[in-house]
Amino acid sequence: MPMEQEKDTNKTEEKSQVAPQQTTITGQHENDGKIIVTIDESNLSARADFYPPLGQGKPLSPDYIASMLTTLQITYGVDWNAIQEAALECNLNHRVIKDVLIAKGDSPTAEIPEYFELEETLQSAKKTIEKDAQRIDYRSIASYIVVKKNQKLAHRKEPVPGMEGKTIQGVVIPAPVQRHETYTAGKNTVKTEDAILAACDGRLIINDHELMVDEILEVKGSVGYGTGHIIFPGDVILDGNVADGFKVYSGASIIAKQTFDATDVIAKKDLIVAGGIIGRGQNTIKVGGTVKAKFIQNCRLASRGPIQVSSAIVNSTIYTLDSLDLGDKGRIIGGEIFTIHGVRAASIGSETGKTTRIHCGVDFTVQQELDKLNEQFRILSQKREKIQQLLQNPALDANKKTSLEQFKKQVDEQLLVISNKLTELLPKLNADENASVSCLGEIAKGTLIEICHVALYIDKPLRKVQVHLDKAQGKLVWEAIK
Repeated sequence: MPMEQEKDTNKTEEKSQVAPQQTTITGQHENDGKIIVTIDESNLSARADFYPPLGQGKPLSPDYIASMLTTLQITYGVDWNAIQEAALECNLNHRVIKDVLIAKGDSPTAEIPEYFELEETLQSAKKTIEKDAQRIDYRSIASYIVVKKNQKLAHRKEPVPGMEGKTIQGVVIPAPVQRHETYTAGKNTVKTEDAILAACDGRLIINDHELMVDEILEVKGSVGYGTGHIIFPGDVILDGNVADGFKVYSGASIIAKQTFDATDVIAKKDLIVAGGIIGRGQNTIKVGGTVKAKFIQNCRLASRGPIQVSSAIVNSTIYTLDSLDLGDKGRIIGGEIFTIHGVRAASIGSETGKTTRIHCGVDFTVQQELDKLNEQFRILSQKREKIQQLLQNPALDANKKTSLEQFKKQVDEQLLVISNKLTELLPKLNADENASVSCLGEIAKGTLIEICHVALYIDKPLRKVQVHLDKAQGKLVWEAIK
């Protein structure tokens, strides 16, 4: 009973590959029927080519084949039906039957441990950023991802149990472990049973599969086409300038490390600028807290908190619900200032430039609302007057007259609503009758100072004075600063 191992003589230029094991089973004589069995390299299947006998050679018998399979240790997953059918057809029809699957093992099924998969909407954030870095280098990273508190960052995937396999020789194959990419909870995140959530609003950082949320966004370089608009719920730190037309919105504070060219800026808390603030266009910079800068130029700025400027305010319109302080050296040149609690500066106004106007003691938000209501009142009054003129026409059609009277009634109702609002707001307009304007240097000729709507036109320079409201006299007076 000869058995021949056929060797693969094919060679590759790089390196040899493992070939399936191929075995030829023949009878006692070379003319007997034979089978060439090929076992795959993983020992999970065996295929056979059946060759009929030649001349007076003996045909293939199932018993003989069975003993041969035992010799090859093929004991599991044997398909006897396929073997018998192939052997019968081979013997009866004297033709070669090829590639018959005679035995098949069981492939193992991989075990998959539980893991946390990143949410599909956050896939673009997968680029690794240094764990402790609070900077975004937009030369290599084109965008950032903002997440909200309690937003789902990753979801839990259930574990999948594995299953052992078995070779055609009956050898058990242990179930492999297939580990998927998983994410862990880091700074400012919360891990629950089913998900990883953001613990606060901020910028998503992924470092070596650790999810973190940073409440500070520092933009390295300029804000422009490489970054797009900056709209962030936390603090924003700007290393460079802001290109024309780009917005910077912060749900907290904005800190600029150099001169700040501002187009459209909103900070719900503070605006801190190491250099100056230069305005562009007619947009107003809006700040919910304190403003600090070296200078402000050609700018419209509104702040609910105090404004501190160390050098100068030039041709700007400034609103604050607190005070404006330029210290012992700061100057106000041109423009218009609205402040509740007063102004302190080294010099105010310029005889050669535009008139500088200072308004103190008045809540500018109330003033703006009053101005808006007064404009509405004016327009409605004009409409009412025109309706009244039309109603005085004796040739007016009755239906049209009725329609105009109804319209007049609506206008009267609107005028009454506006009048009531004006009455309600007026007492709130003068917010600080003790506000003052202090100048440690000179208030230039031509400057206009107004406190609680009582005005003082400076017709000659004043030096080292404090201007305040004398309610008894109903006018502004000044006292020397010693």
